[in-house]
Amino acid sequence: MAFCQNQAQRQGFAEAEPQDPLLWLRLIRSRRVGPASFHKLLAEHGDVEAALAALPQVARAAGVENYALCPIEVVRHEWATGRALGAQLLLWGQAGYPLPLMDLPDAPPVLWGQGDVGLLARPMVALVGARNASSLGLRMTRRLALGLAEAGQVVVSGLARGIDAEAHQAALQGGTVAVQAGGVDVIYPQENAALAGEIARAGCLLSEQPMGLAPQARHFPQRNRIVSGLARAVVVVEAAARSGSLLTARNALDQGREVLAVPGHPFDARAAGCNILLRDGATLVRSASDVLEAIGLRGPFRAQAPQPPVAVVDLPGPVPQRRPLAEIAAVHTQILERLGPSPLAEDQLIRDLDLPAGGLASALMALELEGRISRHAGGLLSLRG
Repeated sequence: MAFCQNQAQRQGFAEAEPQDPLLWLRLIRSRRVGPASFHKLLAEHGDVEAALAALPQVARAAGVENYALCPIEVVRHEWATGRALGAQLLLWGQAGYPLPLMDLPDAPPVLWGQGDVGLLARPMVALVGARNASSLGLRMTRRLALGLAEAGQVVVSGLARGIDAEAHQAALQGGTVAVQAGGVDVIYPQENAALAGEIARAGCLLSEQPMGLAPQARHFPQRNRIVSGLARAVVVVEAAARSGSLLTARNALDQGREVLAVPGHPFDARAAGCNILLRDGATLVRSASDVLEAIGLRGPFRAQAPQPPVAVVDLPGPVPQRRPLAEIAAVHTQILERLGPSPLAEDQLIRDLDLPAGGLASALMALELEGRISRHAGGLLSLRG
């Protein structure tokens, strides 16, 4: 698998030069800069300081007048808030940053981690599923989480109610990572505040968002790509036919991760998504052993001591083609002008714009993460109202 190959390629990397975290925060917190455009700027200008200096001119070339960088006072406040919380700021390409995320085209440039960030250097499996989980779904989640933790796997999920919360609770002693949609200091939902406190002490809370940010709808797909990106495999325990869990599974497939699902009764709407995944080729899960076998491990399983984090090098930007930001902005404008409130088929959009499918896919993903377009069943796209 690509995941294993990439992991192997990173072994023996030397540590990159340390960077000024305030510069990184200022660039990623500046208006109209997302993860993909951050990496483009870094690739085109060599370092974060040069990218910051060039950003106003890049914005003008893209048709944005009177562009201003994120105020340095805002960045200093975020830094001070994070340090007061005891959180650590992890920078892409620097020591401590999760290796599985390194080669994602939309890898988070910065991550706030609260708790044991050393867990991010261990192998992870994601458990995700319905918020309104059934009692059987919760029992299955608990058994999977306990079995994976016993085998030395860190359980990663999204701190939502239902399946996510059960997975975190069961895996606390073995290690769990909760990826948050808002700031690492903003617990959502509030009913999981006590659980989040336990994770901060025994596991790790993780977020790419600014301190104090309350999550909105567009932030959850962004969180989901991190959940799947961290993991060697994503296990969907219960999910409706249209749910965030299926988006996480789709991310996993795009990222080259294994996708597994627990089957459910055809009459139970909470199992419809899992049954769809199984129909489309996902691996069926009956126990933790099925998950471990899918990622290349076989019993008997015993937890292994955490390994020291592997140093990383100053790798080239994760986006292989260095297209100018002005060109990217032009493609985004073309897409937004073509779409409307009525859904349009993605293949029709490709024909209308006469663009390479690969380049259009990355642009659509960026616009979806920014909350500007919506995906619908059947490969349809529309502007988000």
